[in-house]
Amino acid sequence: MINIRSAREIELLRKSAQLVVAALKLAESRIRPGLRTKDLDEEIGDFIRSHGARPAFKGFNGYPANICVSIDEQVVHGIPGDRVIREGEIVSVDIGVELNGYYGDAAKTFAVGKVSEEKERLIRVTRESLEKAIEAAREGNRISDIGYAVQSHVEAAGFSVVRDLVGHGIGTSMHEPPQVPNYGRPGHGVRLRAGMVLAIEPMVNAGTYQVYTADDNWTVVTMDGKPSAHFEHDIVITKGDPDILTSGL
Repeated sequence: MINIRSAREIELLRKSAQLVVAALKLAESRIRPGLRTKDLDEEIGDFIRSHGARPAFKGFNGYPANICVSIDEQVVHGIPGDRVIREGEIVSVDIGVELNGYYGDAAKTFAVGKVSEEKERLIRVTRESLEKAIEAAREGNRISDIGYAVQSHVEAAGFSVVRDLVGHGIGTSMHEPPQVPNYGRPGHGVRLRAGMVLAIEPMVNAGTYQVYTADDNWTVVTMDGKPSAHFEHDIVITKGDPDILTSGL
């Protein structure tokens, strides 16, 4: 069942989402060459708890860390550890929180110092594809219109969209129906209604769309070793323009 959230619930979701935005801004201020990813994880985890919330990823299906940090060819679900961030890498940070029983979830890819032209373009195109997806997230449209908007923009730029992972509804659980694919033909699937809350998250690869899961059973990696970028917003379908709960990223 797809939940339709009340105005009160949407404001609770907004508080969670805005805490995620603050945590991502903190991450952005800390990411630099020489930083260990586990140090970033600990600081963000402490920040979330200091605001009366809980890092939502910690313990989710056994996930061992507070946040996900995925570097270059790592698409998503990178487990923070002893790896040191280096100049020229791109770093995707995905953060989820639970505050007062409601969830927020967002992601952003950061360039570390000077990166290659390909990486720079990959980040830009991925961010733009999310913007186009949000434009398509309007009452009366279908869920596949969102994926079509992402895929069209990404493939026109010569990149590819990950098929194995999707966006999702969000509310009193981190993952709720419906699934929100980043590809597909327009005009198919669930019809969007005001009050639906969606986490839209294009994952875009510079090369093939194919991915695999590393030996840690979590980190998703591009099959060809080329870089990947990831952006995510939580939005509410309204009678008018989509309401971006994670605005300010």
